[in-house]
Amino acid sequence: MIALTAAEIASAVGGRLRGVPAPESLTVTHADTDSRSMRADSLFIAKPGETTDGHLFIDSALKAGAVLVLAERDTQSGAGDPHPAVIVDDVVTAMGSLASEIVRRIRAHSETTVIGITGSAGKTTAKDLLKTLLEAEGPTAAPQGSYNGEVGVPLTIFTAELGTRYLVVEMGADAPGNIAQLCEMVRPDIGVVLMVGSAHAGKFGGADRIARTKGELAECASAHVILNADDTQVAAMAERAAAPVTWFGESPDAEIQAQDVTTDAAGHPIFTLAHHDSDSASSEGWRITSGLTGAHHVTNLLAAAAAAHRAGADLQSIAAALDGLGPASRWRMERTERADGVTIINDAYNANPESMREALKTLARLARPEEGQDRRAVAVLGAMLELGAEHNIAHIRTGETVVRLNIDQTLVVGDDAYPLYRGAVAEGSWNEEAHWVPTAEEAEAWLRENLRPGDIVLFKSSNGAGLRLLGDRVAGRKDAE
Repeated sequence: MIALTAAEIASAVGGRLRGVPAPESLTVTHADTDSRSMRADSLFIAKPGETTDGHLFIDSALKAGAVLVLAERDTQSGAGDPHPAVIVDDVVTAMGSLASEIVRRIRAHSETTVIGITGSAGKTTAKDLLKTLLEAEGPTAAPQGSYNGEVGVPLTIFTAELGTRYLVVEMGADAPGNIAQLCEMVRPDIGVVLMVGSAHAGKFGGADRIARTKGELAECASAHVILNADDTQVAAMAERAAAPVTWFGESPDAEIQAQDVTTDAAGHPIFTLAHHDSDSASSEGWRITSGLTGAHHVTNLLAAAAAAHRAGADLQSIAAALDGLGPASRWRMERTERADGVTIINDAYNANPESMREALKTLARLARPEEGQDRRAVAVLGAMLELGAEHNIAHIRTGETVVRLNIDQTLVVGDDAYPLYRGAVAEGSWNEEAHWVPTAEEAEAWLRENLRPGDIVLFKSSNGAGLRLLGDRVAGRKDAE
C-alpha cells in the first residue's frame, strides 16, 4: 500500500479523527479487514460482518502492529484510552473512497493501466492468467483469490504501490449498478467481459438484468473494451461500448481467435492462438497447450491474451507465457492424483448451470479419452445457489445432463441440491447410478466406501455448499480446513 498519513486518510474518506495526537505524522503502509494480517504500521478496517463485528478485534489488531483503525463508532482500550481511529458512517463506503484516492495518486505518480474483468464465470482464472502475462511487462497488482466486490476491490487496491504499472481488478456483482459503482471507484482503462450466465439470477431478477449489469463495464472502460464474440449477450454490449472494441473467441470475425481447438488426455485445451487483422486480411498464430483443465478455459485464455495485448504486450510473448500455464487460485478444476490411482478434480468454489455443464463435460471426456483406457466417472454435486425462481428447474436439468453424459456414479449432496438427484432419476438413472445424501459427512462416508482405484471424481457446487472442503479431505490435502 502507498504510504498515507492519518490526516490524508481522514480527508479521503470524509472521516473524523479520534485518539490521534499527530495525524500529519502517523503513517500507514498496509491495510486489511483481518486483524490476523496486521503488521507494523497497519490500518485495521473494523468492518461489521454477518457473523461478527470487526470492532471487537480492535485491541488485538493494535497489539499485532496496527497504528490506526477505520471504524464506525468510538471505541477505547480496557484502560479507557480512545483507540486511534478515523470514524465514518459506513466503513465499506469509506473503503471505496480510500481506494479511489489511492488509484488517483498512483495514476498521478506514473503511467498506470487499470484493467477490469467481469463475467458470470471465469473471472478469477482470467485474472490469474492476465496477472502472469502482465508481470513480465511491469509491476502488477491483482486480487488475491476472488476479491471482486465492494470490499474485495478496495482490498486489491490497497496492495498496489506508487510504481504499479498494471492494476487488474476483478469485478463481481450481486445487483444492477454494482459494476458501475466499482467503475466509479477505479475508472478502468480496459474492460473485459467474459460471458453472461445464470449466476446470482435470483438477486438480479433474470439473465437479461445480469447482461445489463455486466455491460456497465463496457460503458465505463475508457481506452478499450474486450468482448466475447461467441456469447451473444456479451456481443450485444458493443452497442454500449464507450471505447473501441476488441473481439475474442472462436468466431472467424474475432481479432484474437482460438483455432483448431482440442484437448489432450489430461483435459488440457490445445489450440492455435491466432491474431486476425481484418484490415489487411492477414493472420498469424501460435500453438498453445494450456495447463488448465477443461475446454471451457479457452474463453479465459483468449480474454487474458486480448487484454494483455491491448495493454501493450507482444502476442508472441503472450503465447509463450500461456503455453503450459496452469491454475493459480484454488478450487478451479484443481487436480490431485491420489496414491491409489483416484483422480480428484475440485471445482467447488463457484457454480451456475453453465459452469456445472462444462465441468461435467470435462469429466466425461477425461473418463473416456480418445486414446487409452476408460475410467469410471464419479460426480459429487452440491447446490447451485442464488438462482431464485430458476433453482429447481436448473438443478433438474443438470441432473438430466449427468445422465446424458453417461456419468457412471453421481452423488448429490444436500437438501438444496435434491432436485438435481430427482432430475437424474427421471431422466433414466436408477439407484445404482444416482445417489443422494443430506450432509457432506455422509457423502464422505459414501465415497470412502465406494471409490475404486482409477476413478476420476469431480466435486462441483457453489461455495456456500461446502463441497470444496469435502474435496480437499477426499484428496488427502494436508491444508484441508
